Amino acid sequence: MALRSRMRFVHWSLTIDPDKGEAVYAAACVTCDDASEPSADKRSPEQWCLRHAGRTGHMGFLATITSHFRATPLEGPGPP
Repeated sequence: MALRSRMRFVHWSLTIDPDKGEAVYAAACVTCDDASEPSADKRSPEQWCLRHAGRTGHMGFLATITSHFRATPLEGPGPP
């Protein structure tokens, strides 16, 4: 006896999850191991980069933005 299955394709939307809080910003120097403190305000890591560059002459930085996404189906109840 063959099993039959039915597939349903659903379009999804990806948005920032408001229940998980705001994004967190941070920066790290790519020349040394120094890094900014995480901050809810992106200006704080940006200012840290500028101060660090002025003190050390290091000019490369890695910016990290951490946020939570939520996937929701655009139609129907979504997956079981």
